[in-house]
Amino acid sequence: MKTICTLAFVLALLLGMPRTGAAQDSEEAVMASLKGLHDITQTNVLKTAEMISEDLYAYRPTVHVRTSGQILAHIANAQFLFCSSAAGDENPNSQDYEETATTKTEIVAALKEGFDYCAGVYASMSDEEGAVMKDFFGNQMAGSAILAFNSAHNFEHYGNLVTYMRLNGITPPSSM
Repeated sequence: MKTICTLAFVLALLLGMPRTGAAQDSEEAVMASLKGLHDITQTNVLKTAEMISEDLYAYRPTVHVRTSGQILAHIANAQFLFCSSAAGDENPNSQDYEETATTKTEIVAALKEGFDYCAGVYASMSDEEGAVMKDFFGNQMAGSAILAFNSAHNFEHYGNLVTYMRLNGITPPSSM
């Protein structure tokens, strides 16, 4: 019963929220909504990459996990992988940033390049095109669902970074 009440509350909240920007001016509500979600992850990830020190790029709480820099480089790689899959295109990125980008400057640049690539995919994809099934790791998935998966992936790794920042006494961008 508690779950049903929570879902009803969230649905009522969402339905009562004013529509904004692209979703209001466009009939492409699905893609506008997905882009809005992606923009949140982009903002938080880029702010994190820019605000943490070069020293923190090498930080990892245990040897069993990626460093902050490796997580950020992994996110950069993922933008190309997921967004090209959603578009039905070849991945235009031939680098593995987790292996080649080792400095803050290089990783921030890689993130910006990856997010810029995704912006082009969002700009060119309609709701109808987003419904077209694409190959994604050997499974068929709608292009729009691949983009949703990308945002979920970004949030997953942003959560890792939030933990790293908190362990180092840093307030993450989403809490500022």
